[in-house]
Amino acid sequence: MTSRGSRATARTSSEARAVARTQTLIKGEHGIGTVRKTTLPGGLRIVTETLPSVRSATFGIWAHVGSRDETPALNGATHYLEHLLFKGTRRRSALDISSAIDAVGGEMNAFTAKEYTCYYARVLDTDLPLAIDVVCDMLTGSLIREEDVDVERGAILEEIAMTEDDAGDCVHDLFAHTMFGDNALGRPVLGTVDTVNALTADRIRRFYKKHYDPTHLVVAAAGNVDHNKVVRQVRAAFERAGAFRDPVAEPIAPRDGRRTVRAAGRVELIGRKTEQAHVILGMPGLARTDERRWAMGVLNTALGGGMSSRLFQEVREKRGLAYSVYSYTSGFADCGLFGVYAGCRPSQVHDVLKICRDELDHVAEHGLSDDEIGRAIGQLRGSTVLGLEDTGALMNRIGKSELCWGEQMSVDDMLARIASVTPDDVRAVARDVLGRRPSLSVIGPLKDKQASRLHDAVA
Repeated sequence: MTSRGSRATARTSSEARAVARTQTLIKGEHGIGTVRKTTLPGGLRIVTETLPSVRSATFGIWAHVGSRDETPALNGATHYLEHLLFKGTRRRSALDISSAIDAVGGEMNAFTAKEYTCYYARVLDTDLPLAIDVVCDMLTGSLIREEDVDVERGAILEEIAMTEDDAGDCVHDLFAHTMFGDNALGRPVLGTVDTVNALTADRIRRFYKKHYDPTHLVVAAAGNVDHNKVVRQVRAAFERAGAFRDPVAEPIAPRDGRRTVRAAGRVELIGRKTEQAHVILGMPGLARTDERRWAMGVLNTALGGGMSSRLFQEVREKRGLAYSVYSYTSGFADCGLFGVYAGCRPSQVHDVLKICRDELDHVAEHGLSDDEIGRAIGQLRGSTVLGLEDTGALMNRIGKSELCWGEQMSVDDMLARIASVTPDDVRAVARDVLGRRPSLSVIGPLKDKQASRLHDAVA
């Protein structure tokens, strides 16, 4: 049994540990580009990147929850919840939320992915306190009323229908299913008509309470921001909502584990009356924490990342078989995907697939030339910097880095890592990734004879 004095001592000790911890993660020259992080009592992390030369600021909150956290019956709950947080809080109606940001010329939105969700607002720097108050209120005070769930269900079903109408978008969901099967990473982020219709307000509320605890959240702000002011304003907003339930709680760690991708050589076809056939030929890639990801980025850029890439030149420029053809990588916490997409006339499907397969096999066996690798490194370095030229992109970078890696990397360090990739690094990762037997996903109006030949591409 613990005495009253012992309990008081333990409580005092806990309260002493429950202090905000602030550190500078990246020291920018003259304070420009400086990234700082504060962890509040209760486990809420706040990261900022200061750029005094701009007149805007982007504020976001990242939640450590995505569609891979859903059970089959809850498929679509994360995205459904994203919609519902805009529908009203104890302090604001849905109109109040949207009009507050509209009235200052700002932008507000959200997105759901397989491993995280983000809510953000971009405003003038002078209106940052308003953006902080509105977004924090949404994240901590959502009502999730029965009537809002019913109304929003219709909007989400329309969003699913819109995606189904876009075969070029829908084929990526099919490829995820081809590679992962009927598990969380293989199911669509939006859910299905059946799962969305089955979700109730009570189930979504429980999902909200489980995954929107401060320990699961990262606050990120970039632009003309003052770190200490952002911390004070965010802390006040969360305290006003009573969101800090445990003063000594620690943030949850980045995801880990091991996900097994399905066996190679799988083919999935959805017959649909479209003008084009949409195909993805691919194989398991690298997890986002794999140190070879820098070499994989260079390989992907050289293969299908631009107009000078191998696939673009061979499929479009030399033969005119497709308008859109590219390669891409998707990295998750414990696995990844590499894919080649092309949209072409149904009669050209087998020619396109043969060219893509031949190029993948050739690069896996012989690698890329030094010139191709050098050009890809330059392209990747340039696109990395150009992609970070606005406060929204900067907020995304620091928020996602904290949530997914638990650390920050400066742009200079990123450029150095890309520049340090050698031809041998690229050839090694090409042998490992591209040397695997691929799988194939196709959506289009293929006839029976055409469909029966699809297995040739993955043989």
